[in-house]
Amino acid sequence: MLDMNDLYQKHSNGIWKNFVTLACVVIAAFISALNINTFVNAGGLYPGGFNGLTILTQRISESFFNVSIPFTVVNLTLNAVPALIGFKLVGKKFTLYSCLMIFLTGIFVDALPTMSITYDILLIAVFGGMINGAALGTALRGNASSGGTDFIAMAISKRLNAPSWNYILGMNACMLLAAGILFGWDKALYSIIFQFCSTQVLNAVHLRYKQMTLFIVTDMPVEVSRELLVFTHHGITRFEGVGAYSNQPHTLLYTVITSSELKRVIRRIHEIDPKAFVNVTKTVQVDGRFYQAPID
Repeated sequence: MLDMNDLYQKHSNGIWKNFVTLACVVIAAFISALNINTFVNAGGLYPGGFNGLTILTQRISESFFNVSIPFTVVNLTLNAVPALIGFKLVGKKFTLYSCLMIFLTGIFVDALPTMSITYDILLIAVFGGMINGAALGTALRGNASSGGTDFIAMAISKRLNAPSWNYILGMNACMLLAAGILFGWDKALYSIIFQFCSTQVLNAVHLRYKQMTLFIVTDMPVEVSRELLVFTHHGITRFEGVGAYSNQPHTLLYTVITSSELKRVIRRIHEIDPKAFVNVTKTVQVDGRFYQAPID
């Protein structure tokens, strides 16, 4: 049974996690909206995902029907079905915080003034894309997203246990095709650069579905194994060997963890065994049972 201190610690950790998530959502929504009202609108680009689809819908409405529709209304309507997908397949808390980000992004876009920092379309595409990727990465670090295709991407990632943002880049091609036909190919093609830069930044900062392999040489295998099994919930394989230089017996522990866990795991290993030798290698693919912590 948990004692009162354990219960208090768990409660405190839960409050802190919710606070961090809320802060990431607000910051990400503000950055995303600011990016739309500066780089995206100044360049006439389409940022991809349902934000891009919202902007495309607004421009179609204004150009062909002479009707101005608020960003919030269109964005919330388009995200209704993907939100249901996220709620059922990804996680309830993740989806609720993502819906909050969708709402806040719309409010910020409609409330903040539109301004132009630069009129160089290439600079707009590159730096706007990087800022967009940073905003999405901030939301994902806080266990939320910008909704729309992010829900679909997270559902695919959860099913395949692999990053899926490059697949989303392919899905956005259909939207850019429509934008190119309706409003000209130059903005649609520059939007590809925008989305590519965004995807690369996102792949760099979102580490949940990337795995790393650890080879740990230690003289305290029982203590290290016991702690890592509890700390990461990942399996560990133990090999006994002899050091070629010292001719002394050592133990090699082999395990695979997610990239997001790497720094904390290495720090924990050295807290237990300061003399442990840890070799880290990138894992291309894991085939078999691999524990993935739930999003919620």
